[in-house]
Amino acid sequence: MQLNKIKKIMKKYKREFDALENYDKTRALPFHRKRIDLTLSVETINKLKKLRKETGRPISHIIEEKFA
Repeated sequence: MQLNKIKKIMKKYKREFDALENYDKTRALPFHRKRIDLTLSVETINKLKKLRKETGRPISHIIEEKFA
């Protein structure tokens, strides 16, 4: 009975357990944010600004979503 409950919890929170396991190894959490410099064309920047205006989400969130 207890083993089934543990398996359900492990399955439900797999992402969180994996993040904590990775933290034990690297001492870095995967959901921390880090600022970087990036060069984009004016056309790409305008498209991102248009998406930001349409969706109301920050440009960084739009970019992250494309790589997640």
